[in-house]
Amino acid sequence: MALHYERFTVYVAFPVVILVFFNFTVGVLVSGSSNVLSLLQPYDFLYYSGVRAYYGEEWGKAAELLEKSIVTKEALLRVRRQCYDDCVAAGRDALNKLDSEDNSLWDLWALDWIQQKAECLRFCMGRSITRTGQLPVSTDIEYEFSIRNPYNFLQVTYYKLEKLQKAASAAHTYFVANPSHLEMRNNIEKYRRMEGVTEDNFLDREIENEKHWVLYDAALQHEASSDWVQAAEKWRACVKETLRQIEECRVQCEVSPQRLPEDRGEDSVDGAFEKAAALSLSLLSCRQSCVPQIATRPGRISAQEDFLPTQLEHLHIAQFKAGDVSGALQTLRSFLLFYPSDKGSLENLQLYYETLEGVAESQDTQPAQEIVRYINHSLQEKKLLYFGMESLDFNFIDPDLWTPEDVVPESLREKWRAEKETINEKIEKGEQHEEVDDSGFFSGGLVPQVGVTITKDDEALNGTNRVVLDGVMTEKECDNILQLATVAASLGDGYRGRRSPHTPHETFEGLTVLRAVKLAQDGLVNQSDAKLLHELGERTRVLLHSYFRSPSGLFIAFTHLVCRSAIAGDQEGRMDLSHPVHVDNCLLEPETNQCWREPPAFIHRDLSAILYLNDKFDGGELFFTKRDAKTVTARVKPRCGRLVGFSSGPVNPHGVTAVTSGRRCALALWFTKEKLYRDMEREEAEAMWSVDGQSVLKKDEEEPDGSSTAGRNARSRAPKERSRERGRVTGGKDEL
Repeated sequence: MALHYERFTVYVAFPVVILVFFNFTVGVLVSGSSNVLSLLQPYDFLYYSGVRAYYGEEWGKAAELLEKSIVTKEALLRVRRQCYDDCVAAGRDALNKLDSEDNSLWDLWALDWIQQKAECLRFCMGRSITRTGQLPVSTDIEYEFSIRNPYNFLQVTYYKLEKLQKAASAAHTYFVANPSHLEMRNNIEKYRRMEGVTEDNFLDREIENEKHWVLYDAALQHEASSDWVQAAEKWRACVKETLRQIEECRVQCEVSPQRLPEDRGEDSVDGAFEKAAALSLSLLSCRQSCVPQIATRPGRISAQEDFLPTQLEHLHIAQFKAGDVSGALQTLRSFLLFYPSDKGSLENLQLYYETLEGVAESQDTQPAQEIVRYINHSLQEKKLLYFGMESLDFNFIDPDLWTPEDVVPESLREKWRAEKETINEKIEKGEQHEEVDDSGFFSGGLVPQVGVTITKDDEALNGTNRVVLDGVMTEKECDNILQLATVAASLGDGYRGRRSPHTPHETFEGLTVLRAVKLAQDGLVNQSDAKLLHELGERTRVLLHSYFRSPSGLFIAFTHLVCRSAIAGDQEGRMDLSHPVHVDNCLLEPETNQCWREPPAFIHRDLSAILYLNDKFDGGELFFTKRDAKTVTARVKPRCGRLVGFSSGPVNPHGVTAVTSGRRCALALWFTKEKLYRDMEREEAEAMWSVDGQSVLKKDEEEPDGSSTAGRNARSRAPKERSRERGRVTGGKDEL
């Protein structure tokens, strides 16, 4: 469609606005069906119902509903795609008149075209999907399905139903997208040893969405064995499948319900036209984001750069080595559409010309039309998006490295050049970028407990929002908790069954507050020791809340008594760490100095603390580093009653040196500003004491606003008043 530039802010948004209006009003406009059950139900509702049945241990019902949620989501995507294909020709006559009519009628024909297509889509989807099923689901539910959490629940459900083959398949499907999930890895190994389970049962049920990666890996294997004919065939199929997946994603962007742009405040002058333009730009941005989405391998957090051009580069080399010079020339010309001045490719182009000797200009050697269309569409979208950045204050991050410089407006290029020059000047002067801690904490407050002293502050620890406090516990209290750990700590991490989660050279024992309370009620440990373990968390919270001057409330997110013991005879030549360098609320990527605040990191953690219980061991020092995970900035030696507190974000990467002899015990604590993520196990422990007529010490007690039912973590439990919302469900039990 030819757009009149000066009318951009109005007309570019028409398709999306009407489609959005359709998606939000379809429940009113579509007449009720007498056979509603035959229509697709909301898959998020089915998922929630399945999770609710799971926690109620209704295993048969849980399996049925969880499976229905998966099947319904897949069917929903198919229906949307089919309706798009059926309606794409709707209003085509009106579209063809856009450039043939006078300007006075242009907008009317545009509206006619959009309206006809929208009416077709509304009617088509109304025949197959319930009214509520057409509403957008929350981003949290989208995330749940993107990490394949339904299969996490299903593998336990099928295990409980003794359907081991299905359990193995669900476990494998989840593990493919979560390869660092140690519990699931352990579960899979258990399934392999179970009677009736064969290797054929470990199938990836999401393989249809990963065909391009299967082809990609197969092509690389053929290249490694110099089987160039097969390599070329696989690369060709991989390019075709990648284009298909990107196109499918782009279609879903257009047909899926779009959320209206948020209001930018009372002083905003955004009117209907501005909002319409922002909505349309959001659609274009969604289409552009399909590139990194398809280029991200399951289980990875970042996309493979230049995914499609890389495949074309591999393909033309494989074709040439297989003897298909004409095919290699066509593919290379397709690649040069992305990088027209690439020196190595131009040299190859000359080689192919010389090899073909005059037949290089045939139709078969022209760039592939599907690549030409892909690039043309992408460049048109980029131009509009960069216009939005320049004129409409729209944010857009270009996913491609090949975007020509002239697509970017000169004003933006000038701004980027200035920023680059500033950075280069600082690098030349040797200036270091100062880390900024956006946690909202400000160290240096008062320490409200008598006998507690500040041993090291930010300056002594060479960092931001770090502190070492001594005197938090007495020697007797340390001895009591050490005795509790000796009696009650279970081998493994104490709550997820990982026997040695960080290193095979140490044993790992853990104990939670709730487990300590239950053991105390059974008469296996002293009640006073269990209460002390609970109270130490509150003591630490009060100290750190005051020292870091948190303007908001601070809630305990998790408390964990941990003991690491060196394995005798297994320490010689040891080069690993007791706990590798990491950040508590984001995924540290030392190669790029980035820290990605996204799951599986515990993104709700705001403040971290370690309360040491002893020092009779070798090694086991806490150390802080820069984001490279190599440059050590500070070290802390453990001792009884020493508390280390620090903000949980990327300014504080840290690790623990190897424990080479003895047993190191400490209380690890994490705190959050969000009440939703508070440690529900502590509340269950308090409820158990309350039933027994006992009390526990709690300062600054907050009124409860939700259930005190046990939860493995706060993300698996929400307050009662939120229980019917379409929110996030995580934390399904994954151990056997």
